[in-house]
Amino acid sequence: MRENKKEKITGGDYLSLGLCAFAGLGMEVLYAYLMEPVVYGTPMQDWTNVQIILHWILTCITWGVFASILIQKSGKKYDFQLMEKGKTMKLWQSGLCALFILLAFIFDYIDWNGFKVYLEYVNKGFLLFTFQYIYYAFETMLFLLIIIFGQKACEVWFHKDKIPYGGIICGLTWGLAHIFTKDLLTGMSGIILGFAMGSVYLLVNRDLKKAYIALFFMFVL
Repeated sequence: MRENKKEKITGGDYLSLGLCAFAGLGMEVLYAYLMEPVVYGTPMQDWTNVQIILHWILTCITWGVFASILIQKSGKKYDFQLMEKGKTMKLWQSGLCALFILLAFIFDYIDWNGFKVYLEYVNKGFLLFTFQYIYYAFETMLFLLIIIFGQKACEVWFHKDKIPYGGIICGLTWGLAHIFTKDLLTGMSGIILGFAMGSVYLLVNRDLKKAYIALFFMFVL
């Protein structure tokens, strides 16, 4: 029975999980532009610190629910166990991961004209800074799931496992979303960062915990 069940699983099944993760990210747009402005009686750019924190809390809860459901579903329905530990990384893999993190740091340093974490702390203060980085932690998990499921889908379709398909899919979805909600430069940066993150996922041998830590640093630094 298990053999037959596996034979019925297609790349589209995995891609649908990745698109659900992307839809989970998109829930923030509904909150920020449609629902919360009605509740608060003011557009997002005029929110108080308390309203911003409430927005982040609501978004994090939503993202956490999406992530939990998708991880459980992939294991139970498709026997795709995301929490399994990957193989030990070789020295060159660790070195490349460190290089990707360093390049992400340099890119953000140039873009922000300084150390991003420090500047955000100075601009936002301790309370807003703390909640924003909790928000980043949940966001990292969802775009990691986009990478994981996108990678699996394309490997089922194309039978090759050395190409960072998941990063390409993450970059396109995440980048295009930022083009529409922010600007072209931010969107292009998202496409490049998505590809880099997909490459890191392969470098850590598809280990979810290692990938999450590496991607979080790439995202926030």
